[in-house]
Amino acid sequence: MSPEDQHPRTSRPTKRLTERKREDIVRAAVEEFRTAGYEATSMDRIAQAAGVSKRTVYNHFPSKEELFALMLEQLWASSAASVDLPYRSDLPLTQQLRQLLMQKLELLGDPNFIALARVAMAEIIHAPDRAQDIVCRMDEKGSGVTAWIQAAMHDGRLAPVDPGFAGHQLEGLVKSFAFWPQVTLGQPPLARADRERVADSAVAMFLGYYARSA
Repeated sequence: MSPEDQHPRTSRPTKRLTERKREDIVRAAVEEFRTAGYEATSMDRIAQAAGVSKRTVYNHFPSKEELFALMLEQLWASSAASVDLPYRSDLPLTQQLRQLLMQKLELLGDPNFIALARVAMAEIIHAPDRAQDIVCRMDEKGSGVTAWIQAAMHDGRLAPVDPGFAGHQLEGLVKSFAFWPQVTLGQPPLARADRERVADSAVAMFLGYYARSA
């Protein structure tokens, strides 16, 4: 066997080890940010929690700010991935939108998500310049709710509207009950019956205004 053939065999385990260390660092950082907050979290604490050296942490991430930015991206990714219901022209709008919002409410009921969101919001308020770029990138990616609204509008079943504007309206109907009270006031996540009530009311209000008559 030639040296070229042997090289991939020796590099793959090393690559996997490097990827595992990076994943360990990210998990440790998320937990530290969640439990201690941004200011109290240090690269030393992250390294200790991840079981790696401080140098290893810096080899993957040049600063705590980089790690925090990645945490915000993952927070957005979790939110976007949880609300990913493709629009279907053969199903009633009420059925689809209710399912979409119940998915959203399921995520917003996750205590870990709320805890991380609280850390992120506190730091955005405390140091908006630090978080401005990543928040802008998150906004540019849009969301499953916005994509669904756009598809339903193009199918002629919703009145012409700026999908981003309508998406913000719809999310506001949900988050005023299932996000902001938990993040800012420490209220408990909504019970199942309350989530259903919020979803049903939001669907009725949204489609009552934007749905086109058949």
